[in-house]
Amino acid sequence: MNFDQIKAGMEKSIQKEITKEDTALNFGSGALETLLASPTLAALMIEAAVGAVDPELPDGYITVGQFLEITHVNPTIEGMTVTVDAKIIEVDGTKVTFEINAFDELGLIGSGRHIRYIVQHETLLKKAKERCKAVDNQDR
Repeated sequence: MNFDQIKAGMEKSIQKEITKEDTALNFGSGALETLLASPTLAALMIEAAVGAVDPELPDGYITVGQFLEITHVNPTIEGMTVTVDAKIIEVDGTKVTFEINAFDELGLIGSGRHIRYIVQHETLLKKAKERCKAVDNQDR
């Protein structure tokens, strides 16, 4: 399959108002109960990257994450809005590499690099089921 429609320079921006569910309190850091959690920031970065590529793929294809590296440089308080920009910087066959930056109303809060691979959805599910057969066959 050819994925020529996926090109460097394609990008996607998403926005989210930070709620209590997005704070560090929900990720085990009670001391930071009103601040954006790094796992939430990572999830928003992934969401933006998926949004840049997956809608452009043929039916039956999706992307899966293989690598994510982020730097969370500034705190964001509950109630602020985060904007995440994911931009494709390289496409190598089925490997898609993104540069991602996140901002709140005050400026940059995080940046990172993310790699996703284009795969057939059904093939991936079959591999996952095959891999898990050993667990399914064990007595619990």
